[in-house]
Amino acid sequence: MNRPVNLMVNPKRWISLALFAVVAILLLTVVFGSWYTIDQGERGVQLRYGAVAGIAEPGLNFKLPFVDTVKEISVQNQTIIYQSVESYSKDQQSATLRISVSYHVPASSVEELYSQYGTIDKMVERLISRKVPDEVKNVFGRYTAISAIQDRTKLGIDINQGLKEGVTGPVMIDSVQVEDVTFSDAYEQSIEKRMMAEVEIQTKRQNLETERINAEITVTQAKAQADSALAKAQAEAEAIRVRGIAEADAIKARGEALRQNAQLIALTQAEKWDGVLPTTMIPGGAVPFLNLKSNTDTQ
Repeated sequence: MNRPVNLMVNPKRWISLALFAVVAILLLTVVFGSWYTIDQGERGVQLRYGAVAGIAEPGLNFKLPFVDTVKEISVQNQTIIYQSVESYSKDQQSATLRISVSYHVPASSVEELYSQYGTIDKMVERLISRKVPDEVKNVFGRYTAISAIQDRTKLGIDINQGLKEGVTGPVMIDSVQVEDVTFSDAYEQSIEKRMMAEVEIQTKRQNLETERINAEITVTQAKAQADSALAKAQAEAEAIRVRGIAEADAIKARGEALRQNAQLIALTQAEKWDGVLPTTMIPGGAVPFLNLKSNTDTQ
């Protein structure tokens, strides 16, 4: 009779234990479900019965169990790439551009973003993705195909500025980059030919400039040689002239001295005479250095 009594008691105990376990689990769920954490690069939109009740900052936060829910929104910088944006240049050349757009959601705009768009993806689709093609076409249409290639940095700056001004809402455009610009094959071939022609022209210009410089160097060297020869000839002529003047002055001085002193000639001749009388005398000629008339007159 004792066994049936034990069988009737045991089910009640199991039911009590089960109820206790359920209550414990519910309590643990309430306790642990009331706290949550938000990462530094995110903000939490706290919803109470589906309505925004507040914005949770990074760190440990509290919510009402079974009443509040939290939607996490990233406030970090993100980048989206548009692979093929079709556009036309100012000179009606079709082009395909690859554009990268970097953006972030300001922390102060998290509530607005969730209220208007729900998620970042929907916000990007409605605000940025719809605006990028229009802005690219608007800006790219102000450039010719050549200037778009040569001034790609300025093209990116203009698109960046236009997109920042055109996108209004709970998002901040950080930067826009023109990753690539591709034209039709026919146009790119024509560009290649044009560039080759320009390179050839530049090469010819450089060659002509080199030849001109070499010619100027040759002329300069020839002129320098001619000037040197002229200077040398002028120096020699001047030296000859100076020597001639000196010799003329010497002759003049000697003649003047001889005119002033007639005996100087005889003295010079006597100094140079070796004392030997000539063996042959010309009839009527005088003996060298012997002025008999003078001697007689003296006696």
